[in-house]
Amino acid sequence: MIEEANNAIQWIKKYVENAGAKGVVIGNSGGKDSATVLAMAVKALGKEKVVAVSMPCYSKKADFEDAKLVANKFGVEHITVDLSSCYKKMEDEIQKNIQLSKEATINIKPRLRMTTLYGIAQTMDYLVIGTGNLCESMVGYTTKWGDSAYDFNPIGNFTVEEVLEIGKYLGVPEKILKKAPSDGLGDQTDEEKMGITYKQITQMIETGNTEEQAKRKILDMFQKSKHKREPAPIYKFKRKNLLNK
Repeated sequence: MIEEANNAIQWIKKYVENAGAKGVVIGNSGGKDSATVLAMAVKALGKEKVVAVSMPCYSKKADFEDAKLVANKFGVEHITVDLSSCYKKMEDEIQKNIQLSKEATINIKPRLRMTTLYGIAQTMDYLVIGTGNLCESMVGYTTKWGDSAYDFNPIGNFTVEEVLEIGKYLGVPEKILKKAPSDGLGDQTDEEKMGITYKQITQMIETGNTEEQAKRKILDMFQKSKHKREPAPIYKFKRKNLLNK
């Protein structure tokens, strides 16, 4: 896994160079995934080309402190953009017309965060680097056009266990690596929300099998989240034009 980690680090370097970008912007949540990607980006590009952005939105103070810990550990510029008032304003304006569901209100937050990251990245001529892992992608534990949106993602093909191994190798603080995985969008951990564990998802990825009840749930989540892993479909019909005669 160390060899693959180093390959991924070189891939980051080449991708940014080939894109002609000056560096990368990363959403710094204070969790293991963003901390590991941040560490990889610093090793690939140097700390002066990595900007970490914390975007509290009625968030836990502990998560913000963990984000600062990671930024300080790797010596990167750390920007804080508090989205709480923006989120509340958007929620209020929408609900003048329709009562939003609980899930809809939750998913506004990561979409606001991605808008923020792209605003900063475009201004600086940087790329937005993704922080979602393979286990999350498999069961669709992502927000479409939120945390699943990015210019490129170096850990999208690594399981949670592999991300932890890479993070340890790169010196991510132990406190962050041992922290219970959480999307920061409520009081529950990721595993409590999903009703399955990341270990069970990893077993399905690696062997195609796990406990029967978990297996059924994972396969159901995988099928229902298929649209999150594929480009948005476009209806096509034969058209005569300059590009298709």
